[in-house]
Amino acid sequence: MLEVRDLQTAYGQSQVLFGVNLEIQPGQVVSLLGRNGMGKTTTVRSIMGIVRPQQGTISFQNASLVGLPSYRIAQAGIGLVPEGRQVFPNLTVRENLLATAANRRGGSDPWTLERVYLFFPNLKARSNNYGNQLSGGEQQMLAIGRALMTNPRLLILDEATEGLAPLVRSEIYRSIERLKAEGLSILLIDKDVRALTRAADVHYVLEKGRVLWTGTSAQLAASQDVQHRYLGV
Repeated sequence: MLEVRDLQTAYGQSQVLFGVNLEIQPGQVVSLLGRNGMGKTTTVRSIMGIVRPQQGTISFQNASLVGLPSYRIAQAGIGLVPEGRQVFPNLTVRENLLATAANRRGGSDPWTLERVYLFFPNLKARSNNYGNQLSGGEQQMLAIGRALMTNPRLLILDEATEGLAPLVRSEIYRSIERLKAEGLSILLIDKDVRALTRAADVHYVLEKGRVLWTGTSAQLAASQDVQHRYLGV
């Protein structure tokens, strides 16, 4: 579904990515791991067209994304839950969700306002509250719901549970597992290695802009050296 090859990205004279390779198959959950500053968010920004790579290819369903503006990439079927959530603070929950509503593929069971409310009942209860009146967990639910309203083929979550209380983190991971069960492809960035090994199928570990390790959840759980050396677990 998504194939990234030899991705090199810089901000001005500062190069961040040095030949990143990764792929996501249909229905697969893939995690991108690494300490802060290793290039995870830059990889996401490169995929989404927020920054333009210096070199490499990014293919989504056999079509190149390199050089496309971000809105075209979103229209192609990639939904982003950005780091820091970035909900619209002066729009209500309902308005946040309706602002991105689209069923471009004409799916028979699209994500609608009602379906998001069933998925996240807390959002229905807060439907008329503004984005800046929500808790961090509610804002993350709203950010996920907003991305789902685009009816994506691939969902990217950057720092899926950063700054959230343990109970809320568990709820977010339950929602990710439900989306996986429905067959949605997901690229997941987070620091909770234990939760990631339960939710994801394949893991890529970034160190200084390079993928230094990749493997399954069983392999990651068994590799204490990788966890200590690259993740600080």
